Amino acid sequence: MYLIRGIGNIETFNRKFPNQSMSGTIGNFDGLHLGHQAILNQVKDKARESSSASLVFFTEPHASEYFAAKDKKSSAPPRICPWREKVKLLKNFGIDFAFFLQFNKSLKTMTPQSFLDDVLAQLNLKHLIIGDDFRFGAERAGDFQLLKDWGKSNGTEVIANKTVSRDGLRISSTRIREALLRSKFELAAQLLGRPYTFSGKVVHGKQLGRTIGVPTANLWIPKQRLPIAGVYAVKCSLAGESLNGIANMGIRPTLDGSKPVLEIHIFNFSESIYGQRLTVEFKNKLRDEKKFDNIDLLKEQILQDISQAKEILE
Repeated sequence: MYLIRGIGNIETFNRKFPNQSMSGTIGNFDGLHLGHQAILNQVKDKARESSSASLVFFTEPHASEYFAAKDKKSSAPPRICPWREKVKLLKNFGIDFAFFLQFNKSLKTMTPQSFLDDVLAQLNLKHLIIGDDFRFGAERAGDFQLLKDWGKSNGTEVIANKTVSRDGLRISSTRIREALLRSKFELAAQLLGRPYTFSGKVVHGKQLGRTIGVPTANLWIPKQRLPIAGVYAVKCSLAGESLNGIANMGIRPTLDGSKPVLEIHIFNFSESIYGQRLTVEFKNKLRDEKKFDNIDLLKEQILQDISQAKEILE
């Protein structure tokens, strides 16, 4: 999959892929759930029918994250997967081209007509599949009808995407976030079409776990909030090997922590894995994070967590 990194690289893309016709869609695609997958299958079907390539536009950061950063009184919704994982999922789904649009002041204030002229019209779009409630441009002034009218004048067929529902409710990233926040991992997996996982590189921590006999692997986490918090029984994947363990996502209040950390204790494992990527599947929530009066009480609780997790996983 070829990644177009911003509007400024459209000209470079057109030089590399002259006259490349495409069928595309626009969205955040956080989680790439079953609803998203239905849209992408529409895009791929249209691409095959017209002998064109598939294209996905996505913004980074999400608009909600951009506005939350500007307004300290509000907070952005948690992210199902960071953008690196999103790109990987799109590639694995067989998308040919992804267009990364940086959501910044320039994009926020771009008029709908400028977006049509400076972005969409610069690409050879045969089809654009989009929700009929889609809004774009400054003040969200652009709508589906404007896209339809533009498409008729520019040789682009604008098509409404298909809605995918489960249990009478539309599958959405919001619904999945709510399921994850409530630790309903089976429901989240049903909506995602796969188990919820987080993948990150193992980085150096303070190695305090070793001092109490419970070594942990600290994973790099994005600055965006994840939809998990507390202690969990987890299954991990490392270089194709499946491993059981417990995970803590939080600030570690007993140790006077202040920044969120995701740390994993893998059962019966002592290898050095710094720099490697570890994928964590969250199976059951054991408890919320809490502050203990001393390290001994924390260790006692962790040993209870390990025992409970082993019963669940094994």
